[in-house]
Amino acid sequence: MKRREFLKAAAMGALAWVTPTSFGAGKPKRPNFMFIIADDCTYRDIACYGGQAHTPNIDKLAREGMRFENCFQAAPMCSPTRHNIYTGIYPVKSGAYPNHTHVNPGIQSVVHYLKPLGYRVALNGKRHIGPASAFPFEYGGKSNNPDMDFADKFIGRCAGSDTPFCIFQCSNEPHSPWNKGDPSRYDPAALKLPPYFVDTRETRENMTRYLAEITYYDGQVGQSLALLDKHNVADNTLVIVVTEQGSSFPFGKWTCYDTGLQSAFIARWPGRIKPGTVSNALIEYVDVLPTYLDAAGAHTPAIIDGKSLIPVLLGKTQEHKKYVYGEMTTRGINNGSDYFGIRSIRSLRFKYIWNFTPQVTFRNACVNSSIFKSWQAKAADDPDAAEKVRRYQHRPGEELYDVTRDPYEWNNLADDPGYAQVKAQLRTQLLEWMEAMGDKGQQTELEAREHQSPARSRKKPKSSPKRKQSKPADRKARREARESP
Repeated sequence: MKRREFLKAAAMGALAWVTPTSFGAGKPKRPNFMFIIADDCTYRDIACYGGQAHTPNIDKLAREGMRFENCFQAAPMCSPTRHNIYTGIYPVKSGAYPNHTHVNPGIQSVVHYLKPLGYRVALNGKRHIGPASAFPFEYGGKSNNPDMDFADKFIGRCAGSDTPFCIFQCSNEPHSPWNKGDPSRYDPAALKLPPYFVDTRETRENMTRYLAEITYYDGQVGQSLALLDKHNVADNTLVIVVTEQGSSFPFGKWTCYDTGLQSAFIARWPGRIKPGTVSNALIEYVDVLPTYLDAAGAHTPAIIDGKSLIPVLLGKTQEHKKYVYGEMTTRGINNGSDYFGIRSIRSLRFKYIWNFTPQVTFRNACVNSSIFKSWQAKAADDPDAAEKVRRYQHRPGEELYDVTRDPYEWNNLADDPGYAQVKAQLRTQLLEWMEAMGDKGQQTELEAREHQSPARSRKKPKSSPKRKQSKPADRKARREARESP
């Protein structure tokens, strides 16, 4: 999409609400929305997804509503994810694709779409979005966690005035440092580590503190839900609880593996969503905004990339999307590789990952952690640890996984002739999506700092070469990224 057409579509987006959909027609009272989001929480660690964390409030919500088995986000980092949710637009298309980012001029958010429908729209807790003009929420919370007093007053005033509301309860947990909750609840020796972890003392001790902080987040979920009951609005409120990207342990956050991109997604809507149901439909965070618009009786403007989940939530269909997509940009992240772009596409069965620059060592804040350093120390005389350390930092150009048989994505089928057709089909589909998003691959990666805050875009990572020295490498990276692996 050309820039002029893109901005015109963005400017027209807020006007799309004026035509009601059949779902909202004749409804005297629009539903409320509460969206509760964690920060850096691997979905597999939630109890109702088979995890070890004690999460009674989230588990209860799953029994009262619908649990999604295949929810994904478009980028395994905080800032792009939050922009993605609030705009309903994929990261590169909106401009918000590196971390510490902002959307392009003219992009609008959930506030612009719901406010004309009579909603009050609030964001309570962690923000990590910009510019302010694109996100004119009623803001609450002086820290990165939800202020329950603010939420109490906000919901109470809306309920008292019969005003529909949308509130985002944004937690900072279990983002490191893991210093909240009670780690004594978890015995390090008894923990079951995922097969891609290296078993070290540092790994197990950090895991107890991480799980404790998930339980702390579960408490925030419980407090938030209690406010709906207090103000007698629970029956008319669509609640969604998610876990955001994977944890900052290796192979999670900052990667396009399922551990990095997949999220818990639990929805409750009394009288509409059948309790105790499970959906295998492929869905994305980008679908949240169009779901709200549909539930509120408005059409979704063409600029939004997501698709309403209402038919799935109401049990009218078990299918939603054929593919979900992911992208990762290391340029501009803390301790990140100067450039290591990743794009991915996933169907229900297969995941294809394209690493633009396999010759570059993959780096991020994780490799400086005590956890990863303990892995490196063990790798000196342990072949299994050495292989996991190598695989984390050195990736092939292409990866292909049968995620139904290999859910931890360890057996790379990219060079297997028997899967050549599957790989070609997924790659073609991925390239078509990238073209539709205006994603130019390596060139887009090298332009990442232009899409960060001014302070970030001026900051050079310590590991980056000087400008004159970096030009040949950048030219080589552009050339290699244009070539098919």
